[in-house]
Amino acid sequence: MITSKQIPRTVTVADGGETAGRGFLGHILASVLVLALVVFQQKNAVLFAAESTPTLVVPRSGVSLQIAATAERIQNVAGSRQLVEMGGERATVPAQWSPAMADDGSAATERYRLLATIPPAKTGAGPRRFKLQQVQRQSGGDAALKLSELDSKSLRVDDGEKPVLVYNHGEIISSRVPKHDSRRSRACYVHPVWGINGEVLTDDFPADHYHHHGVFWTWPHVEIAGKEYDLWTGSNIRQKFVRWIHRRAGHVAAVVAVENGWFVGEKKVMIERLWLRTYRASNDARALDFEFVWIPVGRPVTLRGAGEKSYGGLTMRLAVRLEKEATITVPSGPAKEDLTNTRLPWADLTYPFAGAADRSGAALFVDPAHPDYPPTWLVRHYGVLCIGWPGVKGKTFPPGEPIRLNYRVWIHKAVVGQCKLQRAYQGYAETAKVRWE
Repeated sequence: MITSKQIPRTVTVADGGETAGRGFLGHILASVLVLALVVFQQKNAVLFAAESTPTLVVPRSGVSLQIAATAERIQNVAGSRQLVEMGGERATVPAQWSPAMADDGSAATERYRLLATIPPAKTGAGPRRFKLQQVQRQSGGDAALKLSELDSKSLRVDDGEKPVLVYNHGEIISSRVPKHDSRRSRACYVHPVWGINGEVLTDDFPADHYHHHGVFWTWPHVEIAGKEYDLWTGSNIRQKFVRWIHRRAGHVAAVVAVENGWFVGEKKVMIERLWLRTYRASNDARALDFEFVWIPVGRPVTLRGAGEKSYGGLTMRLAVRLEKEATITVPSGPAKEDLTNTRLPWADLTYPFAGAADRSGAALFVDPAHPDYPPTWLVRHYGVLCIGWPGVKGKTFPPGEPIRLNYRVWIHKAVVGQCKLQRAYQGYAETAKVRWE
């Protein structure tokens, strides 16, 4: 926790009060002192006094750690930050503040998150410690990551000059799908997702499953008041954009927070809130963190996955054209066959995607704090990774109570073996151990 005592003091000079009795000379001296302080701060990169800065404790890891460390009662989140390692390798790491997500998925009013990518540790043992410092605006001015509106329906995230992903908040329509087919349109999903090599990893409206769409989160069985709905194909219940909660890009990550709703006709039956953090690429890989909150409105909602297969939840459809060339890897090793209703903490798919000179891929990671961990999955070599929760038995959720689920999409530039995938997943799991002292 960062308290007000750990924040640098500000100096103010009033026109009345204590300064009023000093006379003209007192005013001049006070003004000179303030001006000198301002000039000093502008010329010096580090603005925090060493003894007043908080210490961030980070697990020692052999992989990069993309962290989001929660802190409370921050008085000033403007300007650039950096983390400076105390001892050891003395790494200096760019950092940025972002609003924290409240328990209901809205933006917290007194909590923030410090975002940073901690480089791998090369030597030493035990946790690493970093001091937080405020710095002058980094050279170059503009944020490394950028947000841009493609049109009234889609928001794109870029890393420098390279596209990363598009969040489609508006309704996207495909002319390839028959007009009266409910799968002809959809909203509230991520596509395209680009790989590190600039290739498009995801697919939308594929001929074999029109309803698959990039990275999406839907269920085939949604029961409300004794009636069943199909959000998977959108036949009688739809996701619709409601409002933006937060949008900001920085030198570390781009953060997009959005509120959607599940609607039966014009009636909202579920509040859906998503916080999506897109980190800069690091060591030929990139992390996309998805944090979801769903809140049933008015009546209980039952969610259930497809019978025997379990799909229903976060899904990633990849742009595989030749099934036999796809490789799916899970913790036990390469999967020779498709898997159904199988409990997994992570799964990865690699493929020679169009536009890349070699094979690349993406994995889905499940937060170890996920309910019923590890959840069941459906994975198929034609290009789909489906996390199935709450699975084939389903669960009923009361109105007004948030459902929280966290995941990471981990994009890698080249073929990654089972051991390296496990280390990357362990790095994701270890981010929960980050703390302030």
